[in-house]
Amino acid sequence: MRILITGASGLLGVNLALEAAHHHTVFGVVNTCNLNTTAFTVLQTDLLEPGAVDWVLDQAQPDWVIHCAALANLEACEQNPDLARELNTELPRVLASRCRKRGARLLHVSTDAVFDGHRGGYTEEDTPNPVNLYARTKLEGEKAVLDSDPSAIVARVNLFGWSLSGERSLAEFFFNNLQAGNRMMGFTDVKFCPLLANDLAQVFIDMLQKELRGLYHVVNPSCLSKYDFGVAIARKFGYDPDLIAPTSVRDAGLGATRSPQLTLKIDKLIHDLNATPPDISTSLQRFYTLYQQGYPQKLRSMLVE
Repeated sequence: MRILITGASGLLGVNLALEAAHHHTVFGVVNTCNLNTTAFTVLQTDLLEPGAVDWVLDQAQPDWVIHCAALANLEACEQNPDLARELNTELPRVLASRCRKRGARLLHVSTDAVFDGHRGGYTEEDTPNPVNLYARTKLEGEKAVLDSDPSAIVARVNLFGWSLSGERSLAEFFFNNLQAGNRMMGFTDVKFCPLLANDLAQVFIDMLQKELRGLYHVVNPSCLSKYDFGVAIARKFGYDPDLIAPTSVRDAGLGATRSPQLTLKIDKLIHDLNATPPDISTSLQRFYTLYQQGYPQKLRSMLVE
């Protein structure tokens, strides 16, 4: 299959592109961050520029498109609401319309943050209630995609992994500070279900191969607090878990509001795929194994200075 991946320099995009390239022909779209790799074809453009979406589709002629590009920084969304809406709502709408016209299958990546997190355990049938601009624009993007292309997949995710900069995921935040011996906070009252980006990539490929459509929660089957996540990383890598101070998110002084209980049910995904994504211990073991294999250094070597 020919796969076009947007946001290919991001945490999910680069890992997805590398994983998919083992068995498929992959084209990765980047904006300002160019990449040096033979694993997939890099297409550099600003997707918000007139004609850019048609250009990348013409170049790649994809069977599948996986749309990872977004403005995902919560504070950046609050400070740049127009840009957030362009990237998180309008661009997905345009891409879905173009994919439907060309007969390409689209998987649009959304977020668990569309829920307010007051209770957790959310299914695809539950009504979202976003608490910040990032989540609102992502929810609007979900609706825009499915309105424009009802055959598309919308996947709500939460993920971790190794990134190009080494500073894009919560797992890297904990790892970097633990390695340096720095003290840090870990939120005891924020729960989530993060899936390793490399594992998420395989789930996405399976979803497309099975020709699924519609809305899915695609997260880890096991959920935990961000504090417990940090402690698990400390123990996996042999660092001191006491460097992580158990803290309430209310005391952290963060700008944008966070949803506290982002635990999602994945029964629909398990049923339709007839498979269950790896649990948190399995994901963390692979995260550790990738480190031992020099994967973070491999990613950094792809960056063009």
